[in-house]
Amino acid sequence: MAEAPFIVAHRAGNDLGLLTRALRAGSGLIEADVHLFRGRLEVRHLKTLGPLPVLWDRWYLASPRTPRLELAELLHAAGPGTPLMLDLKGRDPRLPGRVLAALDGRQVTVCSRWWRLLPPFADQGHVRVVHSVGSRRQLRALRRRFAGRRLGGISIHQRLLDASTVAELRERAELIVSWPVSTPDEARRLWSWGVHGVITEHFEALA
Repeated sequence: MAEAPFIVAHRAGNDLGLLTRALRAGSGLIEADVHLFRGRLEVRHLKTLGPLPVLWDRWYLASPRTPRLELAELLHAAGPGTPLMLDLKGRDPRLPGRVLAALDGRQVTVCSRWWRLLPPFADQGHVRVVHSVGSRRQLRALRRRFAGRRLGGISIHQRLLDASTVAELRERAELIVSWPVSTPDEARRLWSWGVHGVITEHFEALA
């Protein structure tokens, strides 16, 4: 059997306390969500109501005064050796350029479900590009759009996977990671199919 999958600490880069815990747990990658809002590169999972400063997610509403971590702060706190995966949020075409400028040559993994944000990173030797797939429609689109091309990585919802699909995706990409993973049984099943990494909020327990 292949080497056990590495852990991707889901959203742990959005909070410096969680970042420390993810590093102590030996996470292979630490994910952070990056938004461009009012000219700032904010690191958070919570969404905004368009240009309004209100933060929300499903059934949760946060105060506009909630402190907002910025990418520069995360990069400084993490240090150059920390393996970060930056999940680009939104569809602002300025976001890739701003992120590249902030990275200043630092090695990271970058992913997004909005694939139009990813091409600016493709020729950057210090960035691994991962295409995120969250639906069957998006999986079909990936197969059509990138037929015959080798991708840096694919991040895909586990409900879309089985052994044959993982085998096919491994032919298309150097790295396959899957989300969300909550239990050791889920991790073992994905491992048995050949997934390289599992994305989980339970990174300490699964480690």
